[in-house]
Amino acid sequence: MIEYWKTNWPIMVVDLQQHATMVLASLGIALVIAGVIIILLMHRKNWLNGLVYFFSLLYSVPSFAFFTLLLPVSGLGMRTAIIVLTLYCEYVLLRTFITGIREVDPSLVEVAKGMGMTAQQVFFRVQLPLATPAIFSGLQVALASTMGIATIAATINAGGLGQLLFEGLQSQQVVPILWGTLLTVILTLVCAGILKLIEWLLIHRWQSVVNQRKEKRA
Repeated sequence: MIEYWKTNWPIMVVDLQQHATMVLASLGIALVIAGVIIILLMHRKNWLNGLVYFFSLLYSVPSFAFFTLLLPVSGLGMRTAIIVLTLYCEYVLLRTFITGIREVDPSLVEVAKGMGMTAQQVFFRVQLPLATPAIFSGLQVALASTMGIATIAATINAGGLGQLLFEGLQSQQVVPILWGTLLTVILTLVCAGILKLIEWLLIHRWQSVVNQRKEKRA
C-alpha cells in the first residue's frame, strides 16, 4: 500500500478533494432547502408529510439508475452527481428535522406563546435550539450515507474516491480498493468530527444566551 501511495498520491489527493466537494456541496444545498421548506411549511403538516413521502420515493431509487436518468438532462460530471446526492440528503434531513422539531415539549411552546412570542420567535428561540441534537443527528446520517453513494458517481465521470474502487475492480487489484475505502472512512470521520464540534459550539452558545437572560430577569 505504501508503494501505491508513493506512486499515485497526487491523483489520490485530487480524488479526495473531488469526493469532499461533491458530498459537502450536496449536504450544504440540501440543508438550505430543508431549512426553507420547514420555515415556510412548518404549520402545514400535510404538505410536510407529502414532501417527506415524495423524497422517500426518490431515496428508494437505486443511485446508479438515478445517475443514468439524469444524464440526458445534466450530462456527465459532478453537476449530475451533486443533484442526485442532494435529493438523497433531502429525505434524511427533512425527516429528522421535522421529527426533532415536533418532539419539542409542547408545554414549552405554549409557555413561549404565553410570553407573547410570535410563531417565528418560538421557532428560532425555542424549537430550533431544543431540536439541535436531532438536527445534527440527521446531518451525521446524511453525511455517512452520501459518502458511500458518492463513490458510485465515478461511473459518470464525476471523479471522487470511487475511481480508486473501480480501478481496483477493473484491474483486480486489492490495494486501490483498500485505499479508496480507507480514504472514504477517514474523510467521513473528519467531517463527522467537524459537525460534532459545530453542534457543541451552537449548544454552548444557546445555553450562554439562556443563562444571560435568566441573570437579567433575576
